[in-house]
Amino acid sequence: MIALESMEKARLAVKAALDKKAKDVLMLDLKDLSIMSDYFVICSGESTTHVRSIVDNIEREFRLKKITPSGIEGYKMSQWVLMDYSDVIVHVFEEETRSFYELEKLWLDAPRIDIKEEKLQGHGNY
Repeated sequence: MIALESMEKARLAVKAALDKKAKDVLMLDLKDLSIMSDYFVICSGESTTHVRSIVDNIEREFRLKKITPSGIEGYKMSQWVLMDYSDVIVHVFEEETRSFYELEKLWLDAPRIDIKEEKLQGHGNY
């Protein structure tokens, strides 16, 4: 098994989130801004059940590639779940919680990666 590059891992997370109809999916490039991670993937679910569904699918897709997280925090409450894959950190929010914390605003300097390409690869109209 060849290790995935961080961009490939971030795209895998985006695709897995979109497969479960995640809302407002965003990928931020942090390579030049942070030593903690290369990419953030941020998305929302309409409810805590939807958040869990998105998280479960991302974890399943990564597991199929033999990639395990360093940790997953917040799953029990599922208002904000952080999935730490070292070079890629995935944040799955319940919509109201995302609006409250506005995590994207903390990283205004981070380039946003266009995910239209992922949306067009068999994921329907989003």
